[in-house]
Order: sequence, then C-alpha cells, then structure tokens
Amino acid sequence: MKVKSRVQLRKSAKNKLFKSLRSTFGDVIDRISEYKLESAMADDFKIIIVDGKVLFFQMGEVSFPTVRGVLELGLDCNVVTVDAGAVKFVVNGADIMCPGIVKVDDGLNEGDLVIIVEETHGKPLAIGRALVPATEMVGRSGKAIKSIHYVGDELWNLEA
Repeated sequence: MKVKSRVQLRKSAKNKLFKSLRSTFGDVIDRISEYKLESAMADDFKIIIVDGKVLFFQMGEVSFPTVRGVLELGLDCNVVTVDAGAVKFVVNGADIMCPGIVKVDDGLNEGDLVIIVEETHGKPLAIGRALVPATEMVGRSGKAIKSIHYVGDELWNLEA
C-alpha cells in the first residue's frame, strides 16, 4: 500500500471532519485540533494523516478512525466486544459472527461503522460495518459485522 496525492486539509474541510467526528465521538476529537491534518489516497482508502500518523479513513462521506486512531485517542463509542475465542479470527480479517459477540453499545444500527474490541483488556482489534442492528447481534447465529480494517493489515502497517 502506497500513499498517493497527499495534501494538507483546508480549514473548511478540517472543520467539516471535526464536526462529523464530534457527533459520534464527542469532544475527545478536539485533542487533535491543533495538529497538521493531511488527506491522501492509499489504494482504495482515502486516509487522513494526523501529525504523520494514519488516524482516520473515509468510506464515501463517512470518516472513521483506524485501529491506530482508536488507540491514540482512546475512543470508546460504537464499540462491539468479542470473546477471547474470536480474537484470533478477527485479527486475521474474518467477519465477526454473532456467537463471538458478548457486548454491544446501544443504538448501533445496520450499516454503522463499529470498533471491535477484545473482552479481557478492551483493546481495539478491528473496524467493521454492522450488518444487523445492535439488538440482533448478541445471542444469535450468523454474521453480525463485516470486517473493513484490522490490526496487522495493510492500513495498519501503512507508513505516512
């Protein structure tokens, strides 16, 4: 994965990004307001580089933190917790199945981007898109989340 067409974000684009992120994650996003933000393309992902680190990616008009972004900012919204048995599959890019889910943040809807964390230490493992609403994730069978980005993938290893 290579970074292409890297440009500094204009003030209006930066404000739009922060407004979008604040609506989901709250004021914790203000920690990076003074840093240099750049936009770039890396294969199929549009990424946001914050002070030299790839902390966000965009899918369509939606901006969401990378796993590294979740770690750096300590984000804890839109979280789905998986049991220890699911960890090895999640970090290899597998989609998240309902039986492996032990806890889900209320209010998640189908299509929402979510942060997948492990149960024991609460460390983020992956970012995915919910295939079903929160009410249908725990205690059912089938796929609940489509994995988009995970620890150890190309986006995780991308050097800005």
